[in-house]
Amino acid sequence: MIARRAPPPAASAAITRHAASAAIAKHAASAGTAEQAAVAAFAQHATAVAVAALAATLLSGCSLGYFAQSVGGHLDLLQRARPVADWVDDGATPEALRERLRLTQRMRDFAVRELALPDNPSYRRYAELPRTAAVWNVVAAPELSLTLQTWCFPVVGCVGYRGYFDRAQADALAAQLRAQGLEVSVYGVPAYSTLGWTSWLGGDPLLSTFIRWSEGELARLLFHELAHQVVYVADDTTFNESYATAVERLGVERWLRQASPAAQAEYGAHEARRQDFRALTLAARRELDAVYRSPGSDASRRERKAAVMAQMRADHQRLKHERWGGFTGYDGWFERANNASLGVLAAYDDLVPAFERLFEQQGRDFARFHAEVRRIAALPHAERRAALTRVVDPG
Repeated sequence: MIARRAPPPAASAAITRHAASAAIAKHAASAGTAEQAAVAAFAQHATAVAVAALAATLLSGCSLGYFAQSVGGHLDLLQRARPVADWVDDGATPEALRERLRLTQRMRDFAVRELALPDNPSYRRYAELPRTAAVWNVVAAPELSLTLQTWCFPVVGCVGYRGYFDRAQADALAAQLRAQGLEVSVYGVPAYSTLGWTSWLGGDPLLSTFIRWSEGELARLLFHELAHQVVYVADDTTFNESYATAVERLGVERWLRQASPAAQAEYGAHEARRQDFRALTLAARRELDAVYRSPGSDASRRERKAAVMAQMRADHQRLKHERWGGFTGYDGWFERANNASLGVLAAYDDLVPAFERLFEQQGRDFARFHAEVRRIAALPHAERRAALTRVVDPG
């Protein structure tokens, strides 16, 4: 399995067919705690791949144990999911949960009607999980590089993370990677998308790992994950995530126009902190990249790296006290920040401005926008990047 973002179902009787559907799962990185939700847009997403994992077992040495945990974890989610209507009608369902589920269905209808996102069974069912994350992702990078280690699978290509339904297994891989001298980050993923491949099984369910998020944050996650069902390009995580991030931002902006003033204010506060976080971490990534590419000894690069990291943490403390009113949601992220956690951020933001500009060029019409993204997605990698570059800089 490859892990990246959102909740899936997958199956059993005919293991080939079920494994084929469980095949691609893409995850959203955020979680229920304040810290996890705060960095949701960055530490996100993953693609859980059962069939790809099986093929990898045969073709590229992926272990049968890894395949088994992928299928087993996905099947467990599938078996726990029930239609939202059943939860709403169940007298034992807490009223607060009942209202959240009703809200998600209004968002789901809005996504189809206003954002031209898929009208399928995804997010029409709900599952309670006995844990805080759907999946745990492991990412790793060298001591003096922001380039993530990748794992390659048939069908979905290579991705810069590996996902586990069991936290202990994720931690075990992390320990192995650290023993190889890599910097490692393990983070919980609240949801993942099967890219629309499992509609015949009921689609991707809503999960307890994110259902209680604030209104704007919940809408973000749903719109992002549904966007992955519109376009997915193998071996191009940055294209996929930047596109879905653009859809999430544009979609939430439209959703909030009809939301309550309280929901708008809450989301505005979240987004202001997110923008500060993006600016701070982007500046740090650029400085570190320059350090790692510079001539000189490794000892010199380590010293300059330490200075950049120290400055980043100091700048976070300044933001926390001067602009965020003491908000502690990002504390854990900055305390544990390393090349791996910084490296994973690039995938979610680098091409967003180009996609947002493309949306404007398509008359702010989501159907036209998605169609143009599909056209660009079909191009070879270099032409794909060139097309997006021309969107921002026609000259």
